[in-house]
Amino acid sequence: MHIDITNTQDQLSVNEDTLRQYAHWIMERVQRLRKEFKWTELSIVLTDDSIRALNQQWFGKDRVTDVISFAYPDSGNETGDTGEIILNVLQAREEGLLRTSPDHELALYLAHGCHHLTGAEDDTPERKRAMLRLESAWVKKAESLNLVGPFFQ
Repeated sequence: MHIDITNTQDQLSVNEDTLRQYAHWIMERVQRLRKEFKWTELSIVLTDDSIRALNQQWFGKDRVTDVISFAYPDSGNETGDTGEIILNVLQAREEGLLRTSPDHELALYLAHGCHHLTGAEDDTPERKRAMLRLESAWVKKAESLNLVGPFFQ
């Protein structure tokens, strides 16, 4: 799988190689959830609170969010399925300092965005809890394998 990372923010330095390695691992987990997808490419965009404009444009929600994801299924030309994950790294750092760690928080955001690529929804409290349980288990396993960070330099 090809993973492209674009950094559109200039407030934090992020180790893209470490993030790419973790993203590969998470996408392996995601692939197991829906076998009909054949993920060949993932684009990760690192941003800041400017994610608010995208949240407004695409979802009609005028607020900052942590992650936005878009899945682009194979259009029949057999190039494979692609996805795009937009991560608010500024929020991951700030929330992470209040919770476990910035690296853990960013890992959770990426896992959440990748999980959405499978069609998983968090539009009800029950679905949100179910997604978080699985994503937290992924992050815990990745941490035990030393795949989570350091993302922030």
